[in-house]
Amino acid sequence: MPCDIGHSKKNIVIYDKMVRFFHKRRQYMAITNVLFAGVGGQGIILASKILVKCAFISGYMVRESELHGMAQRGGSVTSHVRYGEAVYSPLIHKGKADFLVALEELEGLRYVHYLKRDGKVILNQKQVVPFSVHLGIAPYPENAKSLLKAMGLQVDSVNALEIANTLGNPKVENIIVMGVLSQYLPFSTSVWEKAIQESVPVKTIDINLIAFRKGRDLAK
Repeated sequence: MPCDIGHSKKNIVIYDKMVRFFHKRRQYMAITNVLFAGVGGQGIILASKILVKCAFISGYMVRESELHGMAQRGGSVTSHVRYGEAVYSPLIHKGKADFLVALEELEGLRYVHYLKRDGKVILNQKQVVPFSVHLGIAPYPENAKSLLKAMGLQVDSVNALEIANTLGNPKVENIIVMGVLSQYLPFSTSVWEKAIQESVPVKTIDINLIAFRKGRDLAK
């Protein structure tokens, strides 16, 4: 009988070690899902490409999928980015996004159902009024930030266009938003800046790096 008890205790210890091992393994293999949403002309695709480069440089497997609406007319544009140790599908399922990066308020509300319950919204305080609103078919939602918070979500908002205008280049609005996002992801500043340098035209590298740092400082 004592021998049996000893074996039972040994089995329990082995089991506990296995549980800890697989728990750590699961954490390591965890996939991070980032959904970008905005309208045509906001630089959604560039922003997602920068994140893809960061993940790749850092040694992660990464997958991306772009979905374009009527981008040339200010239509909805989204990009799914998933990175981790092993990632095979490029699409984020509804309710599985860790981050929703909304460069436009209505688009943030439109795609909020993709977020996890404990997901985070990076919200650019910008309104691009769609044709349906101009035609009086539907109203534009007021105070998107409050609506998102009322859903129990974590919301980090920024008026990126205002900051971009102070820098003298409204086109870096998306990079400012990326700076905010960067504070919540595991990549170093040097990796982010390398990805930006490799993604934007040479003559705009300096202003884009300045914009990125401005956004990153906001989230500190």
